[in-house]
Amino acid sequence: MNSTNPASGVQISYTEGNTTVAQQGKTSFTVTVNSGTLVGLSAPSSASGNTFSSWTGCTSATTTTCSVTVTASTTVTAAYTTPAVSSVTVTPNPASATIGGTVQFAATVSGSAVTNNAVTWTVAAPSGSSLSAGTISSSGLYTTPYPAPATVTVTATSVQDTSVSGSAAVTLSPPATATGPTLSVDVSNQTHAINPNIYGMNGYLLDSASAVTANPTVVRWGGDATSRYNYKLNTTNSASDYYFENFSGEGGMWGGGNYTGFITASSAAGIQSLMTMPVSGWVTNSSTTACSFTESKFPGQTSYNGSCGSGIVPEGTDNCTTSGGCDLFGDTAGTVAALTSISNPAPTPPAASDATLTWAQSTWAGGWVSSIQTAYGPGNPPGVTGKSVAIWDLDNEPAWWDAVHRDVHPVASTYDEVTNGGIGTALAIKKVDPTAQVSGPVIDYWWNYFYSKKDIESGWGSGGPCYEPWGNPVDRNAHGGVPMIEYYLQQMAAAEKTYGVRLLDYLDIHAYMAATYNGSSVGLSAAGDTGVQQARMNSTRAYWDPTYTDPNFPQPNYTTDPNYTSSCSTPLQAPQAIPMMQAWVAKDYPGTKTSIDEYNFGGLESINGAVTQADVLGIFGREGLDMGMFWPTTNDNQQIPGNFAFAIYRNYDGKQSTFGDIALNSSSVDQSQLAVYGGLRSKDGTVTIVVINKTYGDLTATLSVNALSTSTTTAQAYLYSNANLSQIAGPNSVTVTPPSGSVTTSAISTTFPAQSITLLTMAN
Repeated sequence: MNSTNPASGVQISYTEGNTTVAQQGKTSFTVTVNSGTLVGLSAPSSASGNTFSSWTGCTSATTTTCSVTVTASTTVTAAYTTPAVSSVTVTPNPASATIGGTVQFAATVSGSAVTNNAVTWTVAAPSGSSLSAGTISSSGLYTTPYPAPATVTVTATSVQDTSVSGSAAVTLSPPATATGPTLSVDVSNQTHAINPNIYGMNGYLLDSASAVTANPTVVRWGGDATSRYNYKLNTTNSASDYYFENFSGEGGMWGGGNYTGFITASSAAGIQSLMTMPVSGWVTNSSTTACSFTESKFPGQTSYNGSCGSGIVPEGTDNCTTSGGCDLFGDTAGTVAALTSISNPAPTPPAASDATLTWAQSTWAGGWVSSIQTAYGPGNPPGVTGKSVAIWDLDNEPAWWDAVHRDVHPVASTYDEVTNGGIGTALAIKKVDPTAQVSGPVIDYWWNYFYSKKDIESGWGSGGPCYEPWGNPVDRNAHGGVPMIEYYLQQMAAAEKTYGVRLLDYLDIHAYMAATYNGSSVGLSAAGDTGVQQARMNSTRAYWDPTYTDPNFPQPNYTTDPNYTSSCSTPLQAPQAIPMMQAWVAKDYPGTKTSIDEYNFGGLESINGAVTQADVLGIFGREGLDMGMFWPTTNDNQQIPGNFAFAIYRNYDGKQSTFGDIALNSSSVDQSQLAVYGGLRSKDGTVTIVVINKTYGDLTATLSVNALSTSTTTAQAYLYSNANLSQIAGPNSVTVTPPSGSVTTSAISTTFPAQSITLLTMAN
């Protein structure tokens, strides 16, 4: 732009001496660059005539207003550059997506000098929306959310010039209502009793309101800190979870931080108590301020809480060559352990003649049980629900004693330590309270099901060329090649013969078997996009399905395994966690019940998490698991949908009405769409059926019910869905068509809403 003759009516400001005078002319310019970027304004300067003095208010922009100080008419010049990147075009645009699906977007970067065609992708929900927009990958693959807003905007931004971007509007729609798979329940085929203990919850972060909604049958005093709980002092240690600090009580636990409050609260709510008994060899001392890795003794740790360190030193410190830092360990002499803890070895199994009540009461385990029995009575008195401790866990996750509790237990656990410690502790418990039940070995790690932690670390450290947990199983080899859990069961069975009492009532594992999606576990996490949600729902199959595999759970790969390979890539096997435990029990210690007392599939703040949790509880009942304990993602009152998943089975009408206690043979043509679980409530003969829609569209399906009373023409339906996450809706009447003519079963034809849990109850 050039200007030599100012437009009429525009004020010119110029300086004449020290006086500012308004005069016809133009010294204030608004410059607009339609294509490019303003890089400067200029005017000639004459040394003698001084036709130009200075510019003020000028910046590089496409539109700018500047003032020039002049003493005579002159020419003003605006300079600009043509942009290297002029536009980004996104295709398809507009776009549409069906909820539960994906859309692949592409971006074209245009301009006069494009040197980098890369873009960064983002997606946003409409302004003011509280709903997730879904996610978009670095390659432009968009995955929908659920629940979803009506539209989202996908944007691609040039990497070369981040001021240039392009967008596409995306309309999100649910799948059309479709015909779902055929469902069937056979009232005449009553497969087994459903143990009510499958509806258990961990007491960590459980509040009373959530306990009322979910109405759990068992609440567990468990978790890392309970491994070192000192019942005499009401102190424990946070271990690696939080700076290895001692503190009073067990924070965040149901009923308060003292075990007496836990038992009292459970009893008042009519819930059984499960407590954790230390086995690993240490409990906390009287100091409530001590910690293991102090800054004064161990300087240079990655972080501190006051003077208490994380127990990790960064790379480059103390010969640490690991980028994420290296763990500090205690010492086998116990000088570090003594800062926070007291040596408390598990009872050594005595000779049968020495296994007396006096012996038991002299042990830590027996002493605690004795004090509880004195205050609350036996754990399972005949014919009534006890008000004491019904079940005892034998410690917690021995695979990580040398990690989580490495300040006091720096050496990896072994076959003998876990097994003999469990036998001695269980014997002490049973001698003091013969009605109490015992659960063990509370192992949480896939490889630890088959190998000791000593084996696993040996494989990691010296099992080349693969450096896998199975690479150098010195401990398993020393125990006849028997898998860890099977050996444990065999020794417990032998101990029963020695002492004349069953020492293990539940074979217990922790089974965190939620899938990994895009490199991260979907368990213990938020709902995520529909890709995450579908992986979550699908991974419940790890508990039962012989066709489901997961790369996190390969075959154990011991030399006697049918598919053993010397290759570093082990074949996958279906985990089938529940049938696997049942097979171990049948083989090694018949009559032992099965338990999973920690699990979490994530998403509990959402309907997707509720749908998945309801599926888990249905699987537990159908597959004949005997006890299950949900572990919370966060405070239970922040995962209300998860609580209602329990309520469908335990409190569907707000009056503590429950799902049936006898499993009925039930099937779905496609359980990935509709899952069905039937139960008969023995006290009143009511047939209860849970149907779970795992898809993102409404499904209309026919449910056939065999051997239902021909006089039953109506079912009551209770619904939990995203339409209202704060309550279970219903009851609503649903028509039951009785058998007629050649039809021999009753039928219910109805629509099951997207991502929903429906409970049908009917008289029989």
